[in-house]
Amino acid sequence: MSSGKASTFTAGLIQMRSGLNPQANLAVAVRLIEEAKAQGADYVLTPEMTNILEVKRERLFAAIVAEESDVSLATFRELARRLGIFVHVGSLAIKLLPDKAANRSFLIDRQGEIVARYDKIHMFDVDLANGESYRESRSYRPGEIAVVADLPWGRLGLTVCYDLRFPALYRALAEAGSSFLAIPSAFTRQTGEAHWHVLNRARAIENGSFVLAAAQGGKHENGRETFGHSLVVDPWGRILAEGGTEPGVVLASIDPAEVAAARAKIPSLQHGRRFEIIEPMAEPVHLHAVRAPS
Repeated sequence: MSSGKASTFTAGLIQMRSGLNPQANLAVAVRLIEEAKAQGADYVLTPEMTNILEVKRERLFAAIVAEESDVSLATFRELARRLGIFVHVGSLAIKLLPDKAANRSFLIDRQGEIVARYDKIHMFDVDLANGESYRESRSYRPGEIAVVADLPWGRLGLTVCYDLRFPALYRALAEAGSSFLAIPSAFTRQTGEAHWHVLNRARAIENGSFVLAAAQGGKHENGRETFGHSLVVDPWGRILAEGGTEPGVVLASIDPAEVAAARAKIPSLQHGRRFEIIEPMAEPVHLHAVRAPS
């Protein structure tokens, strides 16, 4: 495990507006990653569904392939090697079966090797007040394993989008030594306006960790509208950098020493205790007074 005492580094978040064509999305992602590298990024994170943003099953499964055949993944590996940076692909839709995919994140090192994979655990199945409906579990198989990986500057916890609403996952990642929490996302505009900033800041504050949240933003080809506002949040909950709704690059300098400083001020990771919950009894308990023996 990394000691967390390495020097500062520059994190680059890639904000996208992925459409229905994986090759077109790849071209945009490559251009923005190269731009981030030119501006000094050492680690670059892309958003959820970097390769395609599609909810219709037939079109989705006609466009995606198995991991070993995915051109986008191969290109990102070569790009990481050529640029000499860590490329964290927020997620790709990867075909597992003819009718089932994984929403899978890939961390690629400077040599182009895949050093971590994470399949999104929590599925976004919801009906929104504006008529939007999502059933992620119809097309995607949920992951079952939380994943951490070591960077030169400290340990990284991998998550994806809807995971953000499940704080126990982030506490487990922090207890496993994560100084940085990656939250690549495609939040809807409606839920993003209400909850995006407060949830990302909460995950940073309660775990004393940096949050790196690259996002999809704007009106997509399939009609969906995402919130954007890619965020870098420090362990004290301060927003260091933020995007808007247009595609682009968001950069921030990350000092790993701030993690230890925040956790020293608020040592909640050390103070957590296991506990039991006592549920109400089905029948009321009647207490009777008993005379003590004389």
